[in-house]
Amino acid sequence: MADPSTQDLSKQTAVQLRDTLATGELSAREAAAHFLAAIEQRNQQLGAFITVTADQALEDAATADTLHARLAREGRLDELPLLHGLPTGFKDLTDVAGVPTSHGSAALEHKPAPEDGALASTLKAQGVISLGKTQVPEFGLTAYSENRIAPPSRNPHSLARSSGGSSGGSAAAVAAGLVPFAPGTDGGGSIRIPAGACGLLGLKPGRGLVPAGVSAGDAASLVVAGPLARNASDAALLMDALVPRDQAPDGGYLANVGRAPDPLRIGVSLDSPWAGVYPFEIEQVALDALDLGIKLLSEAGHNVGEAEIRYDNRYPEAFTAAWTAGVGSARIAPQREPLLTPLTRTFRRRAQQRSALKVNEALGFLRQFEHDTIAQYAQWDLILMPTLARTPRPIGWFTGGGHSGDPWPSAWAGDADEDYKRQCQYAPWSSMVNVCGLPAISIPVHTTAAGLPMGIQLIGHTGSELRLLQIARSLEAATEAV
Repeated sequence: MADPSTQDLSKQTAVQLRDTLATGELSAREAAAHFLAAIEQRNQQLGAFITVTADQALEDAATADTLHARLAREGRLDELPLLHGLPTGFKDLTDVAGVPTSHGSAALEHKPAPEDGALASTLKAQGVISLGKTQVPEFGLTAYSENRIAPPSRNPHSLARSSGGSSGGSAAAVAAGLVPFAPGTDGGGSIRIPAGACGLLGLKPGRGLVPAGVSAGDAASLVVAGPLARNASDAALLMDALVPRDQAPDGGYLANVGRAPDPLRIGVSLDSPWAGVYPFEIEQVALDALDLGIKLLSEAGHNVGEAEIRYDNRYPEAFTAAWTAGVGSARIAPQREPLLTPLTRTFRRRAQQRSALKVNEALGFLRQFEHDTIAQYAQWDLILMPTLARTPRPIGWFTGGGHSGDPWPSAWAGDADEDYKRQCQYAPWSSMVNVCGLPAISIPVHTTAAGLPMGIQLIGHTGSELRLLQIARSLEAATEAV
């Protein structure tokens, strides 16, 4: 067996680690021990993991090694699970058997989950070793991962700044090399926002493609699970584990990700359905990233032009009604409601005051919005914009809890409506993709003078997940060649 102390496993890609584990050159227990040591060393600064399950991880890794030894003796290593021995973490909205699920809330009792949720069950069956649970905002509601139960998830590129949300802890863990890749869930940008903030590739699959990760109370069918990874091949590998074989491309995502797609018509749009209610400014560094993306895509042979997209100005009210309906029905004891963050408490009260008729009207509008928006997007193969309108925000910026130097916990002094407005202005191009049920990807393409990553987002047609990964891989190859 290889000695993990002689190599930096954190710098290996998930695909490289998968291959090394499959051959037996590296044991699952060695891999788990290495990444657990990395978490021990860096997590106190990052706040990426809220719970670390070291003993269970090492036990599961030993079981994986026993399986590997048996299959090797029998000459059946081709029967190893796809992700045999690969360490990862699950965001703390996902049930993992025997581990408390906090939902990022001090208002809930944090009891151990009796069994794995669908996402954890799917990926464990594919061989992953869970190292613990990662930080999230309360109930996954926000574009930043700060709450009242644990230190905020910080950006590995600048510890004073947020790693985004709601998959912020998972993104920070991947970007810092605490895990090779991680699953996220995305109901309004929760994979793409932290991917953009942390310089990762984040893919939100289209509605219905990934059965695991769907939320039971998600009346608008907004939420889907997808990969957070450092490159397109690693994301493709995780997609091969998440997508049922009969819905995947022939041969799978990883086998096809290196093929360059045919020349595409790509429409650039800075329009947002939030602009009428929350006018926003786009920082120059976000436009710089967009310009670089346009240049790289054009040089790759794609036809990039301006797309004029018009959105119905009733969208913000309808989306907010659908997005917050679940927190209104969450089972929270009245005496514990004061423990909710101001934003959650405000939107829970409003959701409870909203009639079922109003919610159904909002859902009906969103279905019409979906139809109208997809019809406009259909004029192009892909729609392109920056991932985020601004650089990663300082810790406490959304909540009014103070400046980046404030100690945790912040004062949570901010107004809920100001908090929400800032989120919509920070990520104005995210949630409408969930409403439309379309696949979208955030790709890192630019680094600011201060060392902060900036990305672009591409929105595809239904079923274009592989195409999006192929575009990402081609951009990686172009930037590697520079």
